[in-house]
Amino acid sequence: MSDELVLVTGGTGFIGVNCIVRLLADGTRVRATVRDRRRADDLRALVRLGGADPAGIEVVAADLLDDAGWPDAVRGATHVLHVASPFPTRQPKDEDELITPAREGTLRVLRAARDAGVRRVVQTSSFAAVGYGPHPGHRFTEADWTDPDQAGVGAYARSKTLAERAAWDFVDRDDGDLELAVVNPGGVFGPAIGPDLSSSLALLLMLLNGQAPAVPRASFNAVDVRDVADLHVRAMRHPDAAGERFIAVSGDAFTYPELAALLRAELGDAAHRVTRRTLPDWVVRVGAPFSADLRSLAPELGTRRNASHEKATRMLRWTPRSREEAVLASARSLIELGLVRP
Repeated sequence: MSDELVLVTGGTGFIGVNCIVRLLADGTRVRATVRDRRRADDLRALVRLGGADPAGIEVVAADLLDDAGWPDAVRGATHVLHVASPFPTRQPKDEDELITPAREGTLRVLRAARDAGVRRVVQTSSFAAVGYGPHPGHRFTEADWTDPDQAGVGAYARSKTLAERAAWDFVDRDDGDLELAVVNPGGVFGPAIGPDLSSSLALLLMLLNGQAPAVPRASFNAVDVRDVADLHVRAMRHPDAAGERFIAVSGDAFTYPELAALLRAELGDAAHRVTRRTLPDWVVRVGAPFSADLRSLAPELGTRRNASHEKATRMLRWTPRSREEAVLASARSLIELGLVRP
């Protein structure tokens, strides 16, 4: 084991579990947070399913909305991967259900990390904090930001943007030595670990089970969760990553019709329920219940929100799997778990 002790917040989440597995593979000591201590055994089981030995993981309880637990969580940690943040499958009735825990939770973790002498925090933000809103034909980079006050930007995109802005403002104002790096993933795919699915995988399962009668002419960026975890660790360790954002996407954006066609072409009979129909644009604009941020995509129907991972590749030598491999790994794992209807 190395001298590093890394705290991973949101340990039972899709990205959190994969970060833990990646760290353990390096021989790094890991502490992870869960909201409810009773989920400690669940976390260890997920890590085991991910291919790592969970024996050495320390699990602590801490909630993004409560100061209790965070001083113990960060005590002795050299680094923090702040992964925890709410991600709904539906638009909440009150957007503060997302914004408050995302922003206030991030600040709570940063304050605790600073006070404990943590060297660097790597925050999991999102491409939603980079490229939402109408920008036809633009290839997004880390210099771009979503305008949270722009009409049509959904609650999730607002929560991630405001949380990341708050993190950078905190570090800029603080006189301490705490460093911050941020990872901005697109839609996170890759092999499912157990039946408790992330929002991206739940959407894929909807398609495979024929629960989406049609798909919108919107686009999304894809990346494999194993590559997202790898990028977090690289951003944690590379000396030049402090003060930097890193977009985590693989290749150009998919459209939903292209995603559906890929599943049908590569999965054969297992994808026989995947729709061939495209949702009319006007249905999207009035808010059809398809995904958490569908209405925020309405201004960009028929366009691609392409983004570049050149910075992560150049600075951190990060090389992601293809978008097709990421999506198909998800789909095949859902089939293997018996979640796809025959």
